[in-house]
Amino acid sequence: MPHLEAAFPLDDLEAEATEDTLFALGAVAVTLSDAADTPILEPKPGETPLWPTVHVAALFPIETDRAELEAELTAEFGERVAGFAWRVVEDRVWEREWLKDFRPMRFGERLWVVPGGMALPEEAGAAAITLALDPGLAFGTGTHPTTALCLRYLDSLGAKLLGTRVLDVGCGSGILAVAALRLGAATAVGVDIDPQAEIATRENAERNGVAAQVSLQPATPPWAGAPYDFTLANILAGPLVELAPDIAAATRAGGGVVLAGLLAAQAAEVMAAYEPHFAMVEFGTVDGWTCLAGRRRGI
Repeated sequence: MPHLEAAFPLDDLEAEATEDTLFALGAVAVTLSDAADTPILEPKPGETPLWPTVHVAALFPIETDRAELEAELTAEFGERVAGFAWRVVEDRVWEREWLKDFRPMRFGERLWVVPGGMALPEEAGAAAITLALDPGLAFGTGTHPTTALCLRYLDSLGAKLLGTRVLDVGCGSGILAVAALRLGAATAVGVDIDPQAEIATRENAERNGVAAQVSLQPATPPWAGAPYDFTLANILAGPLVELAPDIAAATRAGGGVVLAGLLAAQAAEVMAAYEPHFAMVEFGTVDGWTCLAGRRRGI
């Protein structure tokens, strides 16, 4: 069913009060989005910052009387309502809309991430290893530099990955765990604080024929089954630093660690947190995002 959308800049309005007002007037959904491409990369604990310029879009039932609604909005927001943009929004499966722009992508020499239902391009060749992916509502498609760097690292391991046990901290869609298995790992364990991650990881594991090799655990360490041969953590710099002792404890002597989700400017701090436990190197940087890799020191 289509909806009637009213869109406007937040300007000097208070975000929470504006949302409350729109819902009270009958909105079925209110979305706040960045109006000027200004990233919020890593807020401090307890903070929920907004962008400097915010765009508001409120969806109302299609049968809403627009003239009556505009009168009610004017009573609440004043003359600015004259500048509201109105349109009819056709109903869609919104969490799948982005897939129309998602195409097969290559990471390293062999690994290809392919959306469900799409064919592998001819250039992939006979040696290609495919990962059929449907991220659902969980983060992780390979389009973000942090995920791309991790996938490239996994592909670069070659035979070193064969038969290994992998821990994926912050597994999201399960893309790294499933990719490791497709590249030859024996088993993978995923942990994540988002319940959607468990659903997406299980579905992607089944889609790629590795469901029997994947298990999921609660996100809180220590993680059962340690020590692992490789620990992957594509999260954020702050949690990476906090989890350094736990990730070290989960990785066997001589085992590997891959860390991503950090900006280049944060690499030194993260590396310093892991150096007591791992011999660390910088694997690569793309668009300001850095991936670190390390080998667990002997115990």
